[in-house]
Amino acid sequence: MARTRPDVTVPDLSGKLAVVTGASDGVGLGLAARLTAAGAEVVMPVRNRRKGEAAIATIKQRHPAAALSLRDLDLSSLDSVAALGATLRAENRPIHILVNNAGVMTPPDRQTTVDGFELQFGSNHLGHFALVAHLLPLLRAGRARVTSQISVAANENAVNWDDLNWERSYHGRRAYSQSKIAFGLFGLELDRRSKAGGWGITSNLSHPGIAPTNLLAARPEVGRTRDTAAVRLIRVLSRRGILAGTVETALLPALLAATSPDARGGRLYGPSGLRHLSGPPAEQAVYSRLRSEDDATRLWQISENLTHTTFPADEHARIDPGPTAPGSHR
Repeated sequence: MARTRPDVTVPDLSGKLAVVTGASDGVGLGLAARLTAAGAEVVMPVRNRRKGEAAIATIKQRHPAAALSLRDLDLSSLDSVAALGATLRAENRPIHILVNNAGVMTPPDRQTTVDGFELQFGSNHLGHFALVAHLLPLLRAGRARVTSQISVAANENAVNWDDLNWERSYHGRRAYSQSKIAFGLFGLELDRRSKAGGWGITSNLSHPGIAPTNLLAARPEVGRTRDTAAVRLIRVLSRRGILAGTVETALLPALLAATSPDARGGRLYGPSGLRHLSGPPAEQAVYSRLRSEDDATRLWQISENLTHTTFPADEHARIDPGPTAPGSHR
C-alpha cells in the first residue's frame, strides 16, 4: 500500500510579497515554488545569478504565471546584505512573508566571511540578523510573518560565548550548531520584541528534519570537493523512507510556519515523525538551548554590535507602519 505523502494547505497569497533566501535550489527552491503557486509574488535573493535564473525557469515550467524576480545577496558579506536592504527599501513595497532559509553547513576547515566572522556564524546567523534589521520598515509595513530555518543541530552543543568565531579551535559541527542556536535565539527574541514594541511582525522557527539537500553535498565554495558520507547515507535512507524525508517534505515545516493562519509567533515547527527527523509538519517543543531569554538578549546585543545594525531602542514606541496589502495575514 502506497504511503500518503504529507502536505500543507497553503492559503490564498494573492497580493502578498514574499522574500525567500536560499531559493536557488533545494528547500528554498521548493518554498518559492509553493508560495508563488499560492499567488504570492516571490523575491529570490541569490548569490549566483545563473543558478537563480535556472531556478526561476524550473518553477515556471510548472507555474507559467509565477511572479518571481531575482536580487543579489551574499549573506557572508554585510555590505551585500545592506545593499539588498537599500534596494528593497527603495522599491518601497511592504513585505508580508520573509523566510530566512539560506545556510552553509560544516566546511571541513575553518573559513571566514568577508567581514572576518566564522563562515557559519557569519552567514547563517549574522547575515540574516542584519537582513531583518535592514528590512524592518518593510516588514512592519506588511505586518510580516518571519520564519527562520534552524536545524536539529540547534538541539546539540552550545554557543561558544568565549570564542564565537572559533579562532582558538575549530570544530565544524559544533560551529554549525552554534550558528543555528544563535539563529533560533534571534527568531524567538524578534517575536518578543515585536510584541513589546508593537512592530506588527510575527516571528517563528522551523526546521526541515533530515533530508537529502545540498548542504552536505560537494560544495567547492566551502572547500568540500566531494559529497560527504552523511549525505550519501541520507539519500539512501530517504529513498527507502527510513528516518529521512525528501526535499519536498523537508520544506513543509517552513511552509506551514510562514503561511498557516494557525501558526503562531515564538513557536517551532518541524517534522512530527520519529525524533522529528521526518514526517508531517507540526508544532513541537522549543529546543532547550533556545529557551533562555537572557541568552537571547545577550546575543542580540552582540549581533547588533558585530553587524553595525540597530533595531528600535524604545520597545514601546510605535511608528506608522504605512499601507498594508489587503488581507495581510498574521
